[in-house]
Amino acid sequence: METDFNTNNEQKELQDLAVKKVHKLKSFYKHTFLYIIGLTLFLLKEYSQLPLNFFPIQFLNPVVVIIWSAVYIGSAIDVFVSFKIFGKEWEERKLKSLLEKKNKTQKWE
Repeated sequence: METDFNTNNEQKELQDLAVKKVHKLKSFYKHTFLYIIGLTLFLLKEYSQLPLNFFPIQFLNPVVVIIWSAVYIGSAIDVFVSFKIFGKEWEERKLKSLLEKKNKTQKWE
C-alpha cells in the first residue's frame, strides 16, 4: 500500500515537471514568433522606404532590438540548455530528495 502511494506521488511530481517544461516551451515558441515579427518590422523600417512610423513600430530602434535579442537568447538558453545541464538523472535525484524530505516525519522523543 505504501509503495503505491510513493509511486503515485512520484508520478504526480514527474507530471508536474513535464507540465512546467511544456509551458516553458510554449512560452518560448510564442516569444520566437513575436521576435521574428518584430525583427522583420525593424528591418523593413530601417532598410526600406516604407513609412512605418506608427505607434508601436516607431519605438523599434537598434537599442531596443539589441536588448530584445539578448533577452531572446537568454530565454533560449534557459529553455534548451537547462534541459541538457539538468537532465533526467538530475531531475530524478532532485525528485527523490524532495519526496524524502516530504515523507520524512519528525519523531518527538
